[in-house]
Amino acid sequence: MKTLVHYVLGLLLVTLIIYFLPGCGGDRSTDSNGATIEPLTVTDIDGNVYQTVKIGDQLWMAENLRVTHYRNGQLILCIPDSALWAWTTLPLAAYCNYNNDESNVSVYGRLYNWYAVTDTSKIAPEGWHVPSDAEWQTLVDYLGGPEIAGGKMKEPGIDYWITPNTGATNESGFSALPGGYRDPNGHFDYIGIFGHFLSSSASGYTYAWKWRLNYYDSAIERLSCNKRSGFSVRCVKD
Repeated sequence: MKTLVHYVLGLLLVTLIIYFLPGCGGDRSTDSNGATIEPLTVTDIDGNVYQTVKIGDQLWMAENLRVTHYRNGQLILCIPDSALWAWTTLPLAAYCNYNNDESNVSVYGRLYNWYAVTDTSKIAPEGWHVPSDAEWQTLVDYLGGPEIAGGKMKEPGIDYWITPNTGATNESGFSALPGGYRDPNGHFDYIGIFGHFLSSSASGYTYAWKWRLNYYDSAIERLSCNKRSGFSVRCVKD
């Protein structure tokens, strides 16, 4: 019996040692805000691979969505033409690339309207979804509230954000980038200045809730926006 107990204890000790050795399964890190960065990725229907980060009890994508197909393989409508985007007053699901430039996608992701993110064909990978306004609020509350959460979410430096990118520490690991947006008239604006993140929650018949990070302070703002506008999208684990 003693031999069995010693064997089990020895096995547990070896397992713990291996787990906490660098590169041996103990690669999770905890930042000063208590956010655990998980060594996990998620892959969308197009084969795009995204880093993820655990913040509080939520597991988020740490990159902006780049997918061009719904989960079922159906193509999401791409509307590059400004006049057509503006003309489309019907609730038509669509996406575009900022300035219709594919080179922006690898860094900033694509821009989606509210109808695309709420389509029943599902834009998020299996086991994931576009967060509701309440889920965004949970994230912001965990990071200390809207006055300081933005700084903890923003990618630091001025490689992507314009100067001064005030308060950016990315303590959370969210790595927010300023992907700009496309307004309902088809015009692109604010890349490098604002990061607009769309929620799945409506704020009215033609409006939805989004969350905006700014280059000039540490805040994150909850704003109502036109459902036909195009914004960056993050997904959260079911």
